Order: sequence, then structure tokens, then C-alpha cells
Amino acid sequence: MSYAVSQSSRELGLRMALGAEASNVWRLVMSRGMALTLGGVVLGATAALALMRLLGNYLFKVSPRDPLAFGAAFAVMTIAALAACFLPAWRATRTDPARALRD
Repeated sequence: MSYAVSQSSRELGLRMALGAEASNVWRLVMSRGMALTLGGVVLGATAALALMRLLGNYLFKVSPRDPLAFGAAFAVMTIAALAACFLPAWRATRTDPARALRD
């Protein structure tokens, strides 16, 4: 996410120069990151459900169909993705529009 934000610094600087507020830029960066997260969670859930029988032998004291385990795993992934998006989004709001357009 940090790399994607650094690559789009000119775009973000232009948006801020045209009047976008810091909250709008923050929301844009976070929504891009969370869209990627949602896609990953959907693909991961689909793969996990499809491979449930194969992975059942590797689980220790957990049923392969345990909804609490599935929910906890996806909650941890979502929280990690939020943390990974937060710092680049915060840095994007601190972008100087004039410097971003000059570079």
C-alpha cells in the first residue's frame, strides 16, 4: 500500500491542489486498500471452503467447519490490512501539493 501511495503522489497532490481536503484523500487511500482486502478475503474464504477436507487433517483440536475459527482468521486479516493502510493514508494527507506537482 505504501508503494501504491508513493506512486500516486502526483495524483494525490493534484487532488489536494484542486481543493480536496485531507479527509477526502485519506478516505480514497483507505477505500483502495480495503477494496483489495475485501477481494483477498473473498478469494481466501472461497479457497478455504473448497480445500476444507484436505486441510482438516492438519488442524489441531479445531473442526474444519468451525465458524468461530473462520471468523477470527478473517477478522485478524482485516485488522492487519487496516493497519497496513493507515500509515500510507496518513502520509498521503500530509502531501504538499506544490512539491508533488513539481516532482
